[in-house]
This record gives sequence, structure tokens and C-alpha cells, in this order.
Amino acid sequence: MTNPHFSLYDWLFLIVYLAFLLWVGLRRNHITTESYLIADRNLSLPIFVATLVATWYGGILGAGEFVYTDGLAAWMANGVPYYLFAILFALFLAKRVRQAGTNLYTIPDRLEIEYDRKTALLGAFLAFLYATPSQYVLMLGILLQLLFGWPLWLAMLIGTLFSIIYALMGGFLADVRVNTLQFLLMFSGFILTVAFCLAKFGGVRQLLHADHLPPRYFTVLGTHNVLWLLAWSVIALQTFTDPGFHQRCYAAKTPYVASLGILVAVVCWFTFDSLTFLTGLFTRVLFPNLSDPTLAFPTIAAKVLPHGLRGFFYVGMLAPIMAATVSYTFISAMTIGRDFIWRLRNENGPQNVPRYTRIGLVLTSSISIGIALMVRSVVEQWYLFGNLIVSGLLLPLVGAYLCPPKWKIPARYAFRAMLYGSLVAFLDLGLGWYYYHGNYRDLWGLPPLIPGLLVSGSFYLLGIKQTAKMQNI
Repeated sequence: MTNPHFSLYDWLFLIVYLAFLLWVGLRRNHITTESYLIADRNLSLPIFVATLVATWYGGILGAGEFVYTDGLAAWMANGVPYYLFAILFALFLAKRVRQAGTNLYTIPDRLEIEYDRKTALLGAFLAFLYATPSQYVLMLGILLQLLFGWPLWLAMLIGTLFSIIYALMGGFLADVRVNTLQFLLMFSGFILTVAFCLAKFGGVRQLLHADHLPPRYFTVLGTHNVLWLLAWSVIALQTFTDPGFHQRCYAAKTPYVASLGILVAVVCWFTFDSLTFLTGLFTRVLFPNLSDPTLAFPTIAAKVLPHGLRGFFYVGMLAPIMAATVSYTFISAMTIGRDFIWRLRNENGPQNVPRYTRIGLVLTSSISIGIALMVRSVVEQWYLFGNLIVSGLLLPLVGAYLCPPKWKIPARYAFRAMLYGSLVAFLDLGLGWYYYHGNYRDLWGLPPLIPGLLVSGSFYLLGIKQTAKMQNI
């Protein structure tokens, strides 16, 4: 395992960063229910962009692994499809989500208005599974284990506690404030690292030299086929069901901020992907035989960067991981607090939701650590939860915003589309795991999302047909 060998200056960067998190979390502020849950629905454009960009890029170690092993193909699979679907979200959904979200806090709120409580509760369960930040907790634990040599479970526990302390006290408002700093740190850390590598090891032309990198690192598919690229592109449909996108649209000051903010965020993601792409390629050139590609970025920090810059780069890696950990922990906690406890207790006002959400923060953190210990692969967790949740939630949720009243499906069909779509994807995952003796592969070369969406879409079309029949009567 790569030891970063920090100097005093490296530790200073880390200590100042963690101290800032504690200061934000422990300082006393007057927090209202609305500010705790949704930041008073007053996010300006710069803050909206910063919080969305930082939290959406929590899988930084997975990105390093992907580039190290696949080169440009990683960008084509794990970057370009997300840009496309984020742009579509901005153009067709963002304003509608914000306009409909005047009194909404979560995705299940919208599902209950459009369909019924039973559908909302099923949607809450799926949203909770999707938002559970186990993959980010795992990455956080890996980095802290590298730094301190702790057992992985202890590193995840301490990292999670440091991550959620400010959300526990200050809620979503504190989260978005910290995200601004994390946005700046992640960009500046990778900009300095790329600049150092270019200056010390030669420009981009050195990367293109055949003796340094095989030609496959600069092809769209690499060593894969079109079905592989299609599978990853389909997984990117989770953009439409991501609770973080919806939560930040609810919190935007205006519908225009929500729409424009996502478009600006896409530009930021492209820029940051360029930085991680170059960093990953330099790591591959300098260390071509890494036993664990997940440690590509920590390796270049430990072996190449000078003291001072080494610690700053580590903080730049920690920032998006902690941003995603806090954001999705808070979303899952809101699901427990509002969509389960508050909804099942039939309370009229939201005044008790912050207290229920704090309970949810503790429960979500515990569940996330447990999942991370059982499934110790970031990519596997992404693939598992992405397939299960998107296959059931996508059509009923998007339809709730885009379908005209004459196509609004009855609640029972929305419930069936969500339930059976997810169950079919789960069955497909189970068969793939069983058939390949515990080493999961896609059956027929297609992700489980495809049959799940086909089943979900069938029930959705039946619902539209039923609505048309009722209107004709």
C-alpha cells in the first residue's frame, strides 16, 4: 500500500482543511427548518454550480482507476454520456423541477403528489438505496488508511464522522457552504499537479509517444466493444433520477439558476475530466505496473509530487469525496426523516423533520459503512445500485414532470412500473452473479437496466392506455 510520507507542510494543509470543517459544523447559527433542509431555496448561480460539481465528482479514485486501465475509453464511457444527459436534464427538466418544487424537499414528495403515498414510499426506498454513500465512504476510508495506517473500518468510521459533523449541525445550508471550498480545492489540487507533471516530465507530446503509452489509450473503445460502451452509456441515465440533482434544483433561487447552473456545471466537469485524464495518463507512464489501479492518484502524489504539493493534492482528492459523502448521506437521511418517519406519522408541518433527519444521518452512516465493508469495489457498487434504481424509478419520475395530463398514468401502474422494473433488474443481476460463479458479468452483454426498463416501460404504456380509455369514456 502506498505511503504518502507527509512532511510538516503536507500535514498542515490537511489539518487546516479538517479544522475548517469542524468550525463550520460546531459554530452556532440560527437554523430554520427551511434552511436546514433546503438552504431556504436561495442558492445563487455560483453556489449552485459549486455544490453540484463537487458532489457529482465524489468517485475520484474510481476515475483514476478507469483512466489508468482504459485511457480515452474511460472518458467516453464515464464522462461523455453524463454530459449529454445532464444537458438534457438542464434543457427539459431543471426548470420544471424547480417550478414544481416550491413546497417539495425530496423526490418522493413529487411522487406522492403525482401518484399516491404507496408509490411515494416505494420511491423513497429506491431513492434511499441510490443515495446511500457507501462507495464514497469506501474511498474516504482508503485514503485515510493510506495516510494513517488504520484498519479500513476505523478509517471509514472516522472519515464519515468528520464528513457529516457540519451537516448534522447545520444541515444542507452548511453543506453547500463547505462545497464552495471543496470545489476550489479539487480544481486547484489537480491543476497544480498537471502543471508539475507537464513541467517535469515533458508536455502532452510525451504522452502520445508510442514507447510511453499503447495506442489503445487514445481510441474510443480501447480494448472493449460497442456493447461495453453502450452499457456504460445506459447507466448514465441515472442522471435523471439522481436525488442530488433534484435536491439542488429545489434549492435554486430561480428556475433559470437551476437550468443554467447545470449547463455551467457540465463545462466544469469537462474541464475537471481533462485534468484527471492527464493525471491518470502520467501515472500510467511513470508507474505502468500498479497492482491496484484504484491507487493511481495516491501513487503519483506519494512518488512524484514534492512536499507541500503532495498534501495539497491529497486535500484535493479528499474534497470531492467528502462532498459526495456528506451530500448523499444527507439525502438518505432526509429520506429516512421525511419520507419514512414524518410521512408515516402523518404530521402536518415539517418542524420535526430536522430532528428526524439527524436520526437518519446516524442510520445512513452506519448502513453505508456496512455496505462498504461487504462490497469493497467502488465500480461494483456504482453498477449495482445504478441498475437497480434507475430501471424502476426513471419512467415514473420523469413522467411526473414531462407527461401532459392526458397521459398521466394511474397510481397503480406507476407503482408496478417501479416495483417490477427494479425486481427484473435485480433478478438479472442475480442470474449474472450465479451463472458466472460469483464473478458478475452482464447476461447477453447488456446491463440489467435494459430488461428492467423494458418491463417498467411496458407497465407505463399500459398506464397510458388505461388513461386514454378512461378519458374516452
